[in-house]
Amino acid sequence: MRLSVITDEIAQDLSHALAVMSEYGLKEAELRNVYGKYIVDADEALLSRVEQDLEKAGFTVPCIDTPLYKCDLTGLGSATGATHNAQERTLDDQLALLERSIALCKRFNAPYIRIFAFWKRGPLTEEIEDRIAAELVRPCQVAEEAGVTLLLENEHACYLGSGEETARMVARLSSPALKMLWDPGNALCAGELPFPTGWEAARPYTEHIHIKDARTLSDGKQQWTVVGEGDIDYKGQFAALKASGYRGVIALETHYKAPNGDSESSSRACLEGMIQLCR
Repeated sequence: MRLSVITDEIAQDLSHALAVMSEYGLKEAELRNVYGKYIVDADEALLSRVEQDLEKAGFTVPCIDTPLYKCDLTGLGSATGATHNAQERTLDDQLALLERSIALCKRFNAPYIRIFAFWKRGPLTEEIEDRIAAELVRPCQVAEEAGVTLLLENEHACYLGSGEETARMVARLSSPALKMLWDPGNALCAGELPFPTGWEAARPYTEHIHIKDARTLSDGKQQWTVVGEGDIDYKGQFAALKASGYRGVIALETHYKAPNGDSESSSRACLEGMIQLCR
């Protein structure tokens, strides 16, 4: 299986993150934050440094993890989830951000751009779903013209949090430039049984996967944990991926923090858990 890591989950120092990934035989690096900057906000000097780091370590980039459409559906409102150092942007800013993201895809020879479906302000109604679909038509057209593919991630802090909700939107838009990024951890936080329920809905549309694990506490909230030690049936999920002949990337998005609070040791524990599940 093609394994990767969102590099800043290991360290903001990209060269160090790549060195850690190399220890495990990985050669694909997913870019989100580098040296304290969100990749979409990096200047030319920083982008050149990223290129040099990747070339020196022999890595390719499978996906640009952007904050596209992690914004308010109607105007400027406070975030309802993690922003990962992204600049605050309104709905009106998104097409310019898309053009910036496409340029990054071309620069790093990455086929995919990760996007979301707006901060969740309440229940997902039929009216809101219609508005989300209307807003995503134009970016799909722009992406298709540019020869890149948008990956709509199910994100529990956004309106489309479950596999079923996200798959329904991808099917509705029916664009060759829109596929799905399946995240079982986000599905769990959205109240969905990730495997098999969420996966069965997501499977026909999934071209990329993020992996993180969590356990549900007595108060109903989720706590991130080492991959393979939480409530998600990852044994079943990985067995299903093997059986289906899945050829896309499976990228670790750690989130878990070890008792010592160290990101690298936390990511190492999760990466080792993920590798075990692949065997």
